Amino acid sequence: MEIRFLNQSDAPESVSYIYETSWKYAYKDIIPQSYLDNLEKGKWCEAIKNPDLCSLILLDDEKMIGTASYCPSRFISMSGFGEIVSLYLLPEYCGQGYGKFLLRAAIDGLAKMGYKNVFLWVLEENRSARSFYEKFGFYNSGDCLKDNIGGKELLELRYIYT
Repeated sequence: MEIRFLNQSDAPESVSYIYETSWKYAYKDIIPQSYLDNLEKGKWCEAIKNPDLCSLILLDDEKMIGTASYCPSRFISMSGFGEIVSLYLLPEYCGQGYGKFLLRAAIDGLAKMGYKNVFLWVLEENRSARSFYEKFGFYNSGDCLKDNIGGKELLELRYIYT
């Protein structure tokens, strides 16, 4: 198992595939199925090239199985915090400790940038992700954002790690 920064030689389609597959698995019964079924192949190719994000990939026997992105807070109200923007694993690797390894790498990366306090957003209905973050030491701050994905109103909860 290896974690490293995404680089120019990595195929964006391979990383986007992790997002696409993970969304279909993690958000089943949360985001409308019609939206998930119609996720555009390569949807995240441009987003993962964002120079403002530090993007990690997790490899197992040289196969990309997970990704995480982080940066200084994108929210003025959370200046001084680091933000984990995304963390996704291929479904067949969930529940085996890979997510903890990837999350720890993102937190450590933010610490190296000078951020000891970290936050992320998680969908209120995503109970398994909320439980995962809580077991790691994150807590629900009580702050939320309204979002609309696929025509469904959703709440994102801010989770904080200190």
